Amino acid sequence: MHAFEISEYQYRLNRVKEVMSERGMDVLLVSDPANMNYLSGYDGWSFYVHQLLIVLLEADQPIWVGRHMDANAAKITTWLDPSHIVPYPDDYVQSLKKHPYDFVADILREEKVENACIAVELDNYYFSAKCFDTLNKQLTKATFLDATSLVNKVRIVKSDTEITYMKRAAAIVENAMKVGIDAIAEGVRECDVVGQVYEAQISGTTEFGGDYPAIVPLIPSGERTSTPHLTWTEQPYKEGDPVIIELAGCYRRYHAPMARTVMIGDPPQNIKDLAEVVIEGLNETLARIGPGMTCEEVEAVWNKSIEKSGFIKESRIGYSVGLSYPPDWGERTASLRKGDKTVLQPNMTFHLIPGIWLDNYGMELSEAFRVTDKGCETLTNFPRQLFVKD
Repeated sequence: MHAFEISEYQYRLNRVKEVMSERGMDVLLVSDPANMNYLSGYDGWSFYVHQLLIVLLEADQPIWVGRHMDANAAKITTWLDPSHIVPYPDDYVQSLKKHPYDFVADILREEKVENACIAVELDNYYFSAKCFDTLNKQLTKATFLDATSLVNKVRIVKSDTEITYMKRAAAIVENAMKVGIDAIAEGVRECDVVGQVYEAQISGTTEFGGDYPAIVPLIPSGERTSTPHLTWTEQPYKEGDPVIIELAGCYRRYHAPMARTVMIGDPPQNIKDLAEVVIEGLNETLARIGPGMTCEEVEAVWNKSIEKSGFIKESRIGYSVGLSYPPDWGERTASLRKGDKTVLQPNMTFHLIPGIWLDNYGMELSEAFRVTDKGCETLTNFPRQLFVKD
């Protein structure tokens, strides 16, 4: 059962075709599972094998191509006619003798577009060098174009239904964050806290259940908070540990991330000072965000705020977020950083995560927000503070 009305999928497909036409693309091969979902509704844990949508400029529906055992998943989750679901036999899977993109090339020949301008998502997690090499060997007269982020950029402005799904994800992350903060205590193992967080993420609320987020909970403690992308260990928490919690709620593949920092015991002055800087910068940035600003202008507000305290942050402070699959909940389009001149529009959604990581400790507080007609609204309603556990 697909998550949106067929008319919305058709609108999305037409928007993508408009971009294809502008760029001189006859065919688009969509291998990013989030983009496949966006255009067709396809939703399955099958992205570990090769799968894709073939978007033909002159066709009313894309063609789903994937492993034979996943064809029924396409029939169940997409709006496509059965004739547009074309599986390859299982002996293509992880074979050294033939490749699924040999099968794709045969379909393109049947559609008589083997000599056309074919666009592929060159830089994504799911399209390998072998995929591209196979296409080049099979379709020697085709012209290949790079369509990296083409569909992603169409996705960046959300529909009202997408916003509804993200708000449900936000309700889930609020509950999961509370569960995590409540569970952290001296002597409790990190992995046991994560177990409770996972339960909250998947159970969701009494009104709606949760989906699996594209990123696991990132919950480092102690010195490990000096870097943002560590997960958890089996070690128990100790008195004096700072703990960073970054996680997301997910509903129908739409994400609402959030980060907070916890201190076990009385925080030392350096932790208090850093928390004050991060919270003030986050609040000032959110207060200034509005349509018409560029991403780099948003980042400039944050950096001006933290400069008062002598801090400099070189990395980006956020990115567009929404529909995604592992290993990333970002949309891989707009970033809140110097040089990104993407103009904010209503119903764009971002994860604003202005963390600061120093040599021995760090601090994160973040908010997912939606750009509105007059400013922005955060998707969650959760205290912005350094949480202290006695």
